[in-house]
Amino acid sequence: SPHVLGHSKAHVGRGVAELVRAAKAQGLQPGPLALSLRGDFVRIGSAYEQHKVRSPDCFDILVPLRLPPHLEPQPRRADGLGPCGAFVCGLWARDGWTRRCRPFAEGFCVELQGRSHLSSGLVLRWFQGHLQRCLGAVRYRLQERCRVSLSACPGQPPTLHILPCSDYVCCHISMAVRLIPAIPLGDALYLTALPPEGPRGSPAPEALWGLNASRQEQRLLGWLKEQAPAASCHLKCLQILKGLRDLRRHGLEEPFCSQWGRVLSSYLLKTALFSLVLRGPLEAWDERFLVERLEDLVVYLRDCLRKQVLMDFFLGNTSVPEAVALPRFLKEAAPVNLLSAFDGPTLDLVAFQLISTWMQAPHIIRMYSSPRYLRPVPAP
Repeated sequence: SPHVLGHSKAHVGRGVAELVRAAKAQGLQPGPLALSLRGDFVRIGSAYEQHKVRSPDCFDILVPLRLPPHLEPQPRRADGLGPCGAFVCGLWARDGWTRRCRPFAEGFCVELQGRSHLSSGLVLRWFQGHLQRCLGAVRYRLQERCRVSLSACPGQPPTLHILPCSDYVCCHISMAVRLIPAIPLGDALYLTALPPEGPRGSPAPEALWGLNASRQEQRLLGWLKEQAPAASCHLKCLQILKGLRDLRRHGLEEPFCSQWGRVLSSYLLKTALFSLVLRGPLEAWDERFLVERLEDLVVYLRDCLRKQVLMDFFLGNTSVPEAVALPRFLKEAAPVNLLSAFDGPTLDLVAFQLISTWMQAPHIIRMYSSPRYLRPVPAP
């Protein structure tokens, strides 16, 4: 419901703003050798892009950090060191890597190939502790509107839990807000910590980062909204496909159930939609052709799975519309195959199950749409 989602986003915005303000105030004088918060935050994910499918109870927020003034990030691809598309972040000191940089390196860097690199694990642990220390001030300011708490798991971004205190029934939804520390690279690009486990379960080294281009995705969605028909169904197709994926999960057994969710991640489905929509013409995405376009998306995704190739839409892609200005870093980056981390038999099985799900969609919807199946699916 847009009404309930609107209320939830308002609560999230107020709660996160208070926490970030308190965290920034506590670090107003961090000294020349410490991290600090920049003071703003970036709303990302399906809740802010109009393709959310489950209850309005989970949100993602990027919280940009500020490096000491004399240090600048220098990201590069971590080829051979981690999953495809991973980055490492070296640091460049404007006045040379002098003795004064050593305390920061000892607190936030790890040695990799004989050089200091910013550690995503150490930054994440500092960020969790910093927010936890600021939580008291937030509780006091928000106690009349909502109750808040903060939880953190090793290797995961901290989660802000918000329970509104309201007379409106629609506002009695407990919300979980993932606060993701981000290193700004300029041009609305960020580095964020990789999940603690990759697709094959191998722990990601602490030096590895992922490149976050959520702002570029939002720009592209804004451009499509302007160019496509007023009643365009491209986001509705994405919602329906995500919903079918989640419903079908209830009938699958482990370990394939987990593989199904990892292969058909929301990011991969959104990438497939971007690639298909820009093949044109945009007039074909009028809502009258919803079923045809949804079938096109399923078939396109099946073909990608069979070929074991679906390229990241922004990294090294020269076919992005000129109206969506991309930073030079993205244009010159090496292309990344989002399916390279999965083996052929797994992708073939997912492709088969995807077509089966599409052909049996009415039955699956009737079977798994009962209340006992509609509990929120835990995030991976």
